[in-house]
Amino acid sequence: MMFVPFVAGMFFSRKRKAIEILPESMKTLWNKWELRSMVIFSLFLQGILMVLGKSRKHSRRNWVRIILWLAYLWADTVATASLGVLSSNQGESEGGFVDPNYVITVFWAPFLLLHLGGPDTITAYSLEDNELWLRHLLGLLVQVGGAIYVFLTVWKSTNALYLMAIPIFFAGIIKYGERTWVLMSASSEHFRDSMLPPPDPGPNYARFVEEYMSKEKEGFKVCSKNNPEDGKEDDYSSPDAETNSRIPEAAVICKAYMFFEIFKRLPANLILSFHIIQKSQYIMQNISADEAFKVTEVELGFMYDMFYTKAVLLYSVAGRLLHFVPFICTVSLFVIFLKTEKHIYSGVDVAITYILLVGAIVLEIYAAVVLFCSDWTILWLSQRGNSGDILYRAISLIPWPRKKRWSNAMGHFNLVRYCLKDKPAMCTFKQRFLWISKLLEKHRYHKSVEVPLDLKAVIFDELQQKMEANRSDLRNFKKLCACRGDRVIEEKANTLRAEMGDGNFIILKRSVEEEFDQSILLWHIATDLCYYWDRDENPLSVCDPYCKASKLLSDYMMYLLVMCPFMLPNGIGETRVRDTCAELHGFCKERISIKNESQACSKLNAVKTKIPPSKVKGDRSKSVLFDACSLAKSLQSLKNPPMKETKWKLVLQVWVEMLSHAACQCGWTDHAQQLRRGGELLTHVWLLMAHFGITQQFQISEGNAKAKLNWQ
Repeated sequence: MMFVPFVAGMFFSRKRKAIEILPESMKTLWNKWELRSMVIFSLFLQGILMVLGKSRKHSRRNWVRIILWLAYLWADTVATASLGVLSSNQGESEGGFVDPNYVITVFWAPFLLLHLGGPDTITAYSLEDNELWLRHLLGLLVQVGGAIYVFLTVWKSTNALYLMAIPIFFAGIIKYGERTWVLMSASSEHFRDSMLPPPDPGPNYARFVEEYMSKEKEGFKVCSKNNPEDGKEDDYSSPDAETNSRIPEAAVICKAYMFFEIFKRLPANLILSFHIIQKSQYIMQNISADEAFKVTEVELGFMYDMFYTKAVLLYSVAGRLLHFVPFICTVSLFVIFLKTEKHIYSGVDVAITYILLVGAIVLEIYAAVVLFCSDWTILWLSQRGNSGDILYRAISLIPWPRKKRWSNAMGHFNLVRYCLKDKPAMCTFKQRFLWISKLLEKHRYHKSVEVPLDLKAVIFDELQQKMEANRSDLRNFKKLCACRGDRVIEEKANTLRAEMGDGNFIILKRSVEEEFDQSILLWHIATDLCYYWDRDENPLSVCDPYCKASKLLSDYMMYLLVMCPFMLPNGIGETRVRDTCAELHGFCKERISIKNESQACSKLNAVKTKIPPSKVKGDRSKSVLFDACSLAKSLQSLKNPPMKETKWKLVLQVWVEMLSHAACQCGWTDHAQQLRRGGELLTHVWLLMAHFGITQQFQISEGNAKAKLNWQ
């Protein structure tokens, strides 16, 4: 136990030596307000974590992430340092008399343990924090030991104030213990272990063979016959029948929770069974695109809570009981302290104590409101019949904004627009020596737009059609994960070859056979060129829904390539983007008449691409600008009025396949990291594909039959 005050004493003795150079008045002020300011600041950080920890699930704003990150880093440091200051101040209590002002500061120690326990809305800033649960366990032991040591320094005092803090001291231990347990549960190793089913040795093979040989020796004609098990997985009933229809969105939340229980195997890299896929496909057949995306957003909300909050514990029976212990202890202590004689203590310290008590109560009330208004509570109420309906009406009276569950936004990055705009000057110290110019430049020219329902419907319909076309052989679903536009072109090969000619068709086919980042860049520029060429020819043509959806997905996939390359398969996308930007920028600079995207695309249309660009440029430059021009002209060869609609439908289907391929290839860790940044459309598509059975993590064979001996 003496280790804690020793380390704290060493740290703060060096700190005090460091401030010896300050004037005496400054040192006096620092010694007087050091602990007080740190305790108040610790409470302030808890408030930030509580509020922003909840909002980051549906916010893409950078300032939210920055403030939350700083608060998360500082919170534990400030609370730990405050306990260290208390330990180093214990010398003031030596002798028979204990300074009352020291006693009231000891009264703050359990509040610091509460702060170290953290708010319910955030336990981990990123997935990596869950892997550090052993460090938090050690911190729990050390900080609790330090708090006990601080209490022992005033144990012989006749002042009973420290005795009043014992209940909240235990509440702080519970809070800190909850956080450590949740971090451990969400760590990759423990989470995977919790998902593993009990070991299944299967039927007793030795006994089966022994019985087989015995009957055969007795002269019986023996044969084995498969005996299908009466498994529960064959039940394809919808969970809607079990829900309370009078509670809004109850059916969606129950479906989402059912899928959550099934598909949380995916983050653990476990295999889904044949029957799970069939059940999921059966349910997906009977819902609309809007409902399907609502189900995925609720389901991903459950996954976010599981990895980043205390939800796993709070929504268990034990968790609900433990959750109210800190609140009851804090309210009781507030009432007792209110009636306690306080004239012997400093007025400032008394005020700080009130702030800590009121702050703790407010944070617990806020946490309770978040708990009551969550999807977890609605799920629980929807399964309680009439009593759940009554409780839901009571909860609905709480004036709490029902915010969206994710940002419902998709990033946009347009390469042509990026190359035409003036770049920020790279001459400041920060930009030159801290290498932030490129980051600032990218963020300046990317934006977020709301994901339209029409686009969701297009994605849903394409995935549903894939499911219906391949249900006869589940092996095809794994093959669909590898498709990145080539399947769409192959299915329409005869029609396209007849309309476009062999040369244009070969260019089209090769464009989706290149490296994935190159295909994205090619199709992004080609989509832009076709869009502006069609608009110049007929402004109404770009109002086609296929055209608008293609433009949205084109800019979104480019956003992923530039801003989130970790979510795409490995490649040299950054080099290709830089080289292509350099070539496009030089092309526009030579033609001073170019002022906007439309003019740039028009000038590119005038460039003849009869000679393949690779023969002229070689392979040193990775620019694909004029390769994209060739692709765009090949698409434009679909000139007949009926084929124009076919062209944009083809472009859209290629983009949907590219989106699906990227979603499958992106690892779960990268998907999960985006959940704390407002969510990503790619993650919703990944989960939606799993619901349709388009995933590589499932077992093709049925595997539910056991052999049974028959003899005559």
